[in-house]
Amino acid sequence: MGGHPRRWAILSVLVVSLLVVVLDNTVLNVAMKTISDPDAGLGATQSELAWAINSYTLVFAGLLFTFGVLGDRIGRRRMLVAGMAVFGLASLISAFATTPEQLIWARAGMGVGAAGILPATLSIISNVFDPRERGKAIGLWAGAVGLGAAIGPVLGGFLLENFWWGSVFLINVPVVVIGLIAIFALVPESKDPKPSKLDIVGVLMSIVGLTLLTYGIIEGGDSGDWGQFTVWGSLVGAVVVLTAFVFYERRIENPALDVTLFRNRTFAGATGTIGLVFFAAMGLMFFFAFYLQAVHALSPIQTGLLFVPFAAAQLIFAPRSAAMVKKYGARAVSSVGMGIVTVSFLVYLTFDENTPMWLVGVMFFVQGAGMANVMPPATEAVQASVPREKAGVGSAVSNTIRQVGGALGVAVLGSVLSQIYREEITPALAGLPEDVRETASSSIMTTYAVADQSGPAGQALIGPANDAFITAMHTTTIAAAVIAAAGVLVSWVLLPGRKAQQPAEPETPPSVEPVLVEA
Repeated sequence: MGGHPRRWAILSVLVVSLLVVVLDNTVLNVAMKTISDPDAGLGATQSELAWAINSYTLVFAGLLFTFGVLGDRIGRRRMLVAGMAVFGLASLISAFATTPEQLIWARAGMGVGAAGILPATLSIISNVFDPRERGKAIGLWAGAVGLGAAIGPVLGGFLLENFWWGSVFLINVPVVVIGLIAIFALVPESKDPKPSKLDIVGVLMSIVGLTLLTYGIIEGGDSGDWGQFTVWGSLVGAVVVLTAFVFYERRIENPALDVTLFRNRTFAGATGTIGLVFFAAMGLMFFFAFYLQAVHALSPIQTGLLFVPFAAAQLIFAPRSAAMVKKYGARAVSSVGMGIVTVSFLVYLTFDENTPMWLVGVMFFVQGAGMANVMPPATEAVQASVPREKAGVGSAVSNTIRQVGGALGVAVLGSVLSQIYREEITPALAGLPEDVRETASSSIMTTYAVADQSGPAGQALIGPANDAFITAMHTTTIAAAVIAAAGVLVSWVLLPGRKAQQPAEPETPPSVEPVLVEA
């Protein structure tokens, strides 16, 4: 088997297609402070910013299963084209949003497009590459995505300093156009000869359940009142809906999520590792932009440059992970990678307003190196039990776990940050009117905004705001480090060792997916 004669050209096209997803998420981190500014941006609160991230993530995760199956049924290239078109249109709408609510809904539309792009690209890779070359292709893919993650923050910072905030979403449009032209010119069509039926009820239940869960967590952290009905009612509703979802999926013939897969030790361990690492990492990255741009007063482009080491580590180490797994096994490589991530989080506990930026860059690099050695072995383990013709559905499983883990990480760790910040900053706001005090306590950016509007007296709030934020950041980082440490344990106990993961029949190889790190 030699694979498709144009497989490497096809791979480059798929990288371009996926770059729109990578650029969007890395750019948004740099743009959050600007979008929260009432003059330069939309005046979005911290909870609205969390929803701008999670509206995309939840729709993306909820539709991955259905779009994976739909792509297998109607054609993966058709699904890829449709996803690119929707993503480009939603990006255009996001760029010209005039309220946080409009941005949240437009970002949800981008999630619809991304859900069409990702499973299709992974399925196409599985079909055009020979098993003997697939590991190399995956490594190159992962490295290229890391390069995109490096370009995004720097480009976003440049745009924010020279144009309005919406320009960071417009960069997706030309990439979409180029990608569509290349797809029509090079990418072959492929289908599953025996496609599964669509589980619309299961998809809707998963979206409703995850949305209720995320809403309850974000609202509780933003308001500080976990006893109000909108908070605990949403959380109870989420438990009911998600429990019903599991029971329903176990009883139908073609489930959106085959929950029986989790009985497999390796599958459960791999998906657990993926979920835990993205829960911790996405939650931390959510507030690091505020730490750099507020506490350290860095410009958007300076912030973007500091994210480059994280992406550079992906570019360097992800292509080498396949060889490491072959030599040492998924268990050792993934466990060490999770251990490195955990250590990087522990070093973040020393960060304050006097931390030198070179140390921040070094630790971002270390964290990126750790994650580059977690995802490939874990995703290979997930995909190993999925037949080649079901590649779209198989890739959707690990990607959904990743997206859900990231969304819950932003929601949970963001809520911890909000709760601690409110408790720490409240004493410093005692002299303000009650309505102003409530606004100023919601996030460091609103405290800064109140300080700017209060004249010279308001500057006395800057120091306490920074101190409160750093205390909240340290508490949140401890929580993230505990989650990452749990990932070390899960990887070591459940993932296969070197001998166990040698396939019995090389002729029927697993399909695997690349690392997609959304900083």
